[in-house]
Amino acid sequence: MEKKRIFNLIVYRLIAVSALLVAVVILQYSTGTYIPIIPFYYLIGLAYLLSIGYLIFWAVSKNYQLQAYLQIILDLLLITTLVYISGGLMGSFYFLYLFPIMAASLLIGPRASLLVASLSAILFGLLVDGLYFRLIPYFLPEQKVTLSLGQVLTTLITAWAVFFVMSILMNVLSGRLKKIQEELVRAKKELEVRERLATAGKLAAQLAHEIRNPLAAVSGAVQVLRDELELKDDQQKLMGIILKESERVSQIIEQFLDLASPLGKKTFVTFDVGTVVEETLTMLEAAGELNGRIKIVGNFRNEKFKYYGNPNQFKQVFWNLIRNAIKAMPDGGTLGIDLAEHRRELRISISDTGRGFNDEEKQHLFEPFFSSFENGRGLGMSVVRRIVDDYEGRILVRSSPKKGTTITVVFPVRKE
Repeated sequence: MEKKRIFNLIVYRLIAVSALLVAVVILQYSTGTYIPIIPFYYLIGLAYLLSIGYLIFWAVSKNYQLQAYLQIILDLLLITTLVYISGGLMGSFYFLYLFPIMAASLLIGPRASLLVASLSAILFGLLVDGLYFRLIPYFLPEQKVTLSLGQVLTTLITAWAVFFVMSILMNVLSGRLKKIQEELVRAKKELEVRERLATAGKLAAQLAHEIRNPLAAVSGAVQVLRDELELKDDQQKLMGIILKESERVSQIIEQFLDLASPLGKKTFVTFDVGTVVEETLTMLEAAGELNGRIKIVGNFRNEKFKYYGNPNQFKQVFWNLIRNAIKAMPDGGTLGIDLAEHRRELRISISDTGRGFNDEEKQHLFEPFFSSFENGRGLGMSVVRRIVDDYEGRILVRSSPKKGTTITVVFPVRKE
């Protein structure tokens, strides 16, 4: 429970108490309605003193749930006292029970709201029954009235119904507000990721042009020198390191270009998705990424799914997702690749039985330059995200530490 919300409750109570004080004074002197003004002032003063106590408790204690319950229960007792001195059923203040019910729903939760509604009904019922059966004397003799049992029961049942209806409505409202807040948080994170992708894309376009050609020249010159010169073994190893690192930098530049390049709609064709998966696996095996400890399962070899899009971009998606799944299983495991069509959507699920991600890693999974793997560059998943966004698709991630990961990429079906 947030500290700020408890503070807001104290402030709102002070505003409500002040408004009630002004309203009663106006009612007293403009309409002639009689209210025991001195006891009322005592109650208002007590409410102000309690608010000061709440502020001190709020400043020194971090048990905010206890503070919320304490404030709400004391409010119920104050309201019951106010209803009593104003005449019970003949008074006009039992509507104030609704405010603690609302506060409980917004601050604590649905169960607390129903509990406060029940407690309000009990306190109000005991007060009314005590006055009706003469178990409690009226605060002032002139407040005593004769009511039939039917009138008392009708008022009680109506008040109770209002209490519980208000609780249910507030629970529905607070539930919707909570969902809206969660959606806003997700939207904010989504916007931050998109902004970082856009920044990385601009940076990629600038760096690629500045580095790519000089790097190719350096790599070509080293290859010529290695072939033409008679080098010692140590010199051959150094040349090999230069070429290997040049190739690695070239791969990084290619990923930057993938991140920056827009979707090429003119290259769209109808292709078989399973065939693209098999081609990607062949490329990974040729590159030495797959080893004999990885078992590959799934329906991608048996099921035929046609899609209208860019097969090269799908290879990029498969390459990065499958490569990450393999990295998550350094000691071997099961790689699952399944395809499905559902409600005019193509669903591609890639699962592994590897290390999995914790909650923090899942939040940053698609951010540029973030990687949960050693020596990872944090660009592969950003490329996947960029391509899926261009297709107006979405990505679903299900993962737990040491229990593996399943990433489902959803593409809307496109017409030629």
